[in-house]
Formats: sequence, C-alpha cells, structure tokens
Amino acid sequence: MEFDAVQFDAVEFDTFHHAYTAVLRSLVDEPSYRNAPRGQPSSERLGVQYRLRRPSQRVPLVPARRLNIAFNLAEALWYLSGRDDLDFIGYYAPGMHKYSADGVRLTGTAYGRAIFGGDGRPDQWRAVVDQLRDDPDSKRAVVQIFRGEELAVPGNPDVSCTLGVQFLVREGVLHAMAFMRANDAYRGMSSDVFSFTFLQELMARELGLRLGGYVHSVGSMHVYDSDARRAREVLADPAAAADPELPFPEMPEGDNWPFVRRVLDLEEPLRLDRHRLDPDVDLNGLPDYWAQVLLVLELHRAVRHGGAPDAGAVAMLWPCYRWLVGRWRPDLVADPVTLPC
Repeated sequence: MEFDAVQFDAVEFDTFHHAYTAVLRSLVDEPSYRNAPRGQPSSERLGVQYRLRRPSQRVPLVPARRLNIAFNLAEALWYLSGRDDLDFIGYYAPGMHKYSADGVRLTGTAYGRAIFGGDGRPDQWRAVVDQLRDDPDSKRAVVQIFRGEELAVPGNPDVSCTLGVQFLVREGVLHAMAFMRANDAYRGMSSDVFSFTFLQELMARELGLRLGGYVHSVGSMHVYDSDARRAREVLADPAAAADPELPFPEMPEGDNWPFVRRVLDLEEPLRLDRHRLDPDVDLNGLPDYWAQVLLVLELHRAVRHGGAPDAGAVAMLWPCYRWLVGRWRPDLVADPVTLPC
C-alpha cells in the first residue's frame, strides 16, 4: 500500500474567524453522531483538529455571534491570576455558578490554578518557560490541566474540558497545541481559543520569540440542540463567509507580566465598583494594548453597576474593540464601527 501525498496535518485556517464558522457548519450540516450526555441532546463530531496560522486573530467577527469581549478578556486574566474563585469570574459570567459544587470555587474550569500552582500544585508556567529557555528543542514543555481524580468525585459538576497545552519552539517561533476531551463549538470554543492563544502570545513575548501557529485538538466537538438555532443564525450571517477587515490587536514586544499585574490590580476595584477608571491616571505608562483591556473592563463595570458609560472611555476604544463592544452592548456605543464585509 502506498501512502504518497497522505496529509496528516490539521486543517489550516488563517484566523479563528474562519475556523469558528467552518467547525459550526460541519456540526450543523454533517454531524457524525447524535447523543445526549447528561440528558442534553447534541450533534457531535469526533477527533476534530485544526491549525490557526495567525492565533493573535482570536475572535470571530460575525454580528450574529454577540461575543461578550469583556468576559473573554476577564477569563484570560482570571487564568493569569492563578485564582479559582467564583468572586472573580462569576461577576463576568453569573451562569458559571451552577458549575461550582460549594458555591465558592470552580475546581475544573479554574485552569489558572492548574497552570500557576497553589494547593500543593506546581507552577507549570515557570517550569515550561525554564524548560524552553534551557532546551528550545524540547518536547516536554507541557502544562497539564485535567487530573484523573476529577472523575472520582460523585456528581462532579465541573470536570476540566482541557487535558493540557503543549508549547514548542521551532526556528525561533513559539507554537502551541491545546488538547481537549470535549468542546462546545458554539459557546465554549470561542472562549477557550481566545484564552489559550492569549497565553501562547504572552509566553512568546516573555521568551522573546515570534508567535507561531496554534493547533486546537478536540476529542468530542459538539453543538447542543439548545444552541442549534443560534448556530444557524451565525452561519446565515453574510459576515461568516467573509474575510474580517478589523484586525485584533497584538501584544507589545517584551515581557508583559508587569502590565498584566497592573491590570489585575485595577480589575478588582473596578469589579467591586470601588473605583471608576481615570484614563489620565490609571492608563498612564501602560502600553496601549493593555490600556484597551482596562477600558473594556471599565465599560463592563458601568453596565453591571448601573452607571452611565464614560463617553471618553468609549471614544478611546480601538476599532476592533469598538465593534465588539457595540455588538455585545449596542447601548454602549452610539457610533459602532461597521464592518465592510
């Protein structure tokens, strides 16, 4: 038997915008299976894998898919904080409370605790960075997230969907591969890819490397019937088949951890409504990239605590964020950017 021209690589897409709509279409039009895990009917495909050439372009720019960009940014920051509490992430996504067994913590979804350590667990981020600095050709730079003991907890409502993330340096470029046991294509995939590529980009900057490709590998990719109508609406949107024309910003060169820590220091008083962002003071000295993150969190603060959004903060948003915020909350942006798709 000859195997010439056999292609073993993942399906490749330029951006997540293209991958998101392609995966949704495959599940809506040609699912491999119909099943109902935990009584939730769904359409499913097994062994789904794809590669993104430009992982910094991590959002699907489809008006029908109203992403909550504040949640996407907050979830990535929650991971970077190493916390596992609901106080932080539950503020941005109240629905996550149902996954907590004790109403206080998330045991499986709190990937930051697994990555950065705590409760006797090691700091895997530091171990991976050190491994790649010592041996750039290493194949051992893996962050493990899923733990076997999660399945030993009766009725566990929060089992990690992610098995782990591998980082590989090749020819001065940092690639990443995420391995997931399961992924909700309509909802979860967008936030997972956002966070994992965010971590990849942060590590590339810390190591002084160029950002390489990202591979997303999933055992069970699925769409629940409860989201099937919304998925079809996304696919019917003309923007789903178009090339997005608003680039998502890229992190500044160099070690970004000092800026991450400063953003986290301000996130908590904003979340608790103890502080209203003062751009002249709070953004002073921050790179524009991280200033934009705080502006989005400030707008979310205004929404959650019933105040009027600061017109100056809205005006300072970059076009991509203005578009995303305008689709998430049209009431916040009086003159949203229109995509020429």
